[in-house]
Amino acid sequence: MSESRSTTSRRATSTDSTTGPDPKRSRLRLVAWVVGALGLIVPVVALVAIVGFLIAYATVTVPRPGDIKQNQVATIVDAKGNTLAKIVPPEGNRTDVSISDIPKPMQDAVIAAEDREFRTNDGFSVRGLSRAVWGRITDNDLAGGGSTITQQYVKNALVGDEHSYERKLRELVIATKMSSEWSKDDIMAAYLNTIYFGRGAYGVGAAAQAYFRKDVKNLTPAESAVLAAAIRSPSYYDPAVNQEAATARWNYVLDGMVQIGSITQADRAAIRYPKVAPPPTATGETVGPNGLIKRRVLAELGDLGISEQQVRTEGLKITTTIDPQVQNGLVQAACRDNNIYKCPNGILVGEPAQIRDAAVSIDPRTGGVAGYYGGDDAQGWDYAQAGLQTGSSFKVFALAAALEQDIPLSKVYSSAPYTTSSGLTIENSDGESCGSCNLATAMKMSLNTVYYRLMMDLKNQAQDVADAAHAAGIAESFGDIAHTLQESNGGVQGGVVLGQYPSRVIDMASAYATFAASGIYRAPHFVQKVETSTGDVLYERQPDPGKRVFPAKVADNVTAALEPIAAYSNNNNLYDDELGSRPSAAKTGTAQLGNTGQNKDAWMVGYTPQLSTAVWVGTDQGTALVNASGSMVYGSGLSAQIWKRGMDDALAGQPIEQFPEPAAVGGQAGVPYEPPPTSYNYNSPSTRPNRTPPTSDYPGGGAITIAPGITIPVPGGAERGGGATGDGGAGNGGTGNGGAGNGGTGNGGAGNGGTSSQGAVPAPGG
Repeated sequence: MSESRSTTSRRATSTDSTTGPDPKRSRLRLVAWVVGALGLIVPVVALVAIVGFLIAYATVTVPRPGDIKQNQVATIVDAKGNTLAKIVPPEGNRTDVSISDIPKPMQDAVIAAEDREFRTNDGFSVRGLSRAVWGRITDNDLAGGGSTITQQYVKNALVGDEHSYERKLRELVIATKMSSEWSKDDIMAAYLNTIYFGRGAYGVGAAAQAYFRKDVKNLTPAESAVLAAAIRSPSYYDPAVNQEAATARWNYVLDGMVQIGSITQADRAAIRYPKVAPPPTATGETVGPNGLIKRRVLAELGDLGISEQQVRTEGLKITTTIDPQVQNGLVQAACRDNNIYKCPNGILVGEPAQIRDAAVSIDPRTGGVAGYYGGDDAQGWDYAQAGLQTGSSFKVFALAAALEQDIPLSKVYSSAPYTTSSGLTIENSDGESCGSCNLATAMKMSLNTVYYRLMMDLKNQAQDVADAAHAAGIAESFGDIAHTLQESNGGVQGGVVLGQYPSRVIDMASAYATFAASGIYRAPHFVQKVETSTGDVLYERQPDPGKRVFPAKVADNVTAALEPIAAYSNNNNLYDDELGSRPSAAKTGTAQLGNTGQNKDAWMVGYTPQLSTAVWVGTDQGTALVNASGSMVYGSGLSAQIWKRGMDDALAGQPIEQFPEPAAVGGQAGVPYEPPPTSYNYNSPSTRPNRTPPTSDYPGGGAITIAPGITIPVPGGAERGGGATGDGGAGNGGTGNGGAGNGGTGNGGAGNGGTSSQGAVPAPGG
């Protein structure tokens, strides 16, 4: 027995040692172990995930509807609502629209394309995720993605598209909580105003324009399906890029619209693929004159307290004071051949390429800029904002100062050459003279010598001219000029009366508008109203009563003196084809180019009771101003022609308004009667001494003419004098003792203080 047991035992042992463990049983044990482990781990992981989700859900804050600001386009429009320019954010074109303006078929098309359970899901969709996974397995590109519309919005607006589990968890948490706190309409509106549709269009409002050139509220179901189809991959599903793929995706969307009950199968069968507009040409910045208006509007918004953030995110509609009739008339008069817009009859068409011009029109009753032309280069120099010598158009401020001091238009002065106490000689353009005449006649003839004498009779001489100009509307400072109409030491030179100091075109239009308004100043401005895309008004300009800066009788007598000048200046008086002659008040101005005998700036500034317009013509480099025939350009030439054409077109069809009758100043109301002067020329040998050309080793003879009739030596060496402006500024007139040399341009030829009185260079008076 014992042996038998032993044998059996050995046999069994022998069997185990030769065959080993059963592999099948081992695998079963391993599977059982893994299943058991998973049975323990999965619940733990799920529990951790659920706890993490609940914690995140409890702590995350979801913005309220409307709190999330996306960059969108701001639009600048004229006074009639026509678009002048757009301010496009870096990521493209977006204009928010309310859910009430988005057709239900458009909403349903997006639901059919992106999230067919949108109306019922809680911000995420297990079925949608499963469908996306199955689409990946079966390589079905039309199956759609796994993210719901809510998740897509959260990704685009809040969490970004970083590829990480943390970002995906935040997206899921926020989408779930948003779905419980926002209405479906709020989510849909936010999504459709955020999502990219291609063609640079962010949001359905911009997309409707980019694809169909229409407002979103006018989209058809077929067009809505085209836009919804593009969301998945805008560059791929754009019909202009891939018509076949776009059509297939469009059909998928329409089938989905049937599935969700948006349209019937019969409707589906009747729908045809719509005509899609070609992709818009990328234009970038606003070009042409409107680009310069845009620049001014943006600068003004800051002054009105409208922040850059509001401009970028509020979808602003900025209504300007630009009147389309005035603007078109002004631009078409001032333009020349260009590649931006048509200019068939511009005054400068055919003129030398280096000629530049600028023109600004202002409504005297409001101060609003009704027309603005600073050039055609939207990214370049704005000539309407440039500091330019104004020539004789500045004489009006001497006249206003004189009238304020009870000096009437009937006051008579000699028009002979005038020599200051420092030896500076003032002469008239081309030696013209009236003998002796009143201020009104001298203004019409633009006699430098008369108005220099008038300035010398003012209580504070040159300073009074500068003060009157500032009161009328000439800026106290601009650009890098901290204090206009004066020297660095604060003194004002006598040349101020002849336009020595630089002023801007917009300021000249504004200052003359003050006279048009009988002495009431209203600050020039572009912005009338600012409202958001939701209709909230951020700013609306109220009627401006203005500030009285001159007595009405002063301004109205200035107007009376200026009324004959447009006709006197080469018959550039205003005329309406239907209504007849239109009264105007105007003044020309011309500034000379050093002592070259050439001109460099030509002006015409004038107004009616309804509109004040300033026009400047010059060159891009401040060189000699000559026309196509090679003749010198004066204020009564190209600039006056532009002024007349622009004003006639701007006011065409508008009522003919008369200026008020001026009250008496110094016993004289309006222009006194004066027999026509016998004009004679001081260049005649019998009436004018021979000129002695200045000598210098400097080009131009060592002296320059800084204003009509005023010549100073070139700063530098001892022979040309040195030092700052002295007594002759506001005191004795001109540059005076201690001015630019010893006595300005007087006292002894080219060596000691500049050119002699005999060598003084006459400059155009206007």
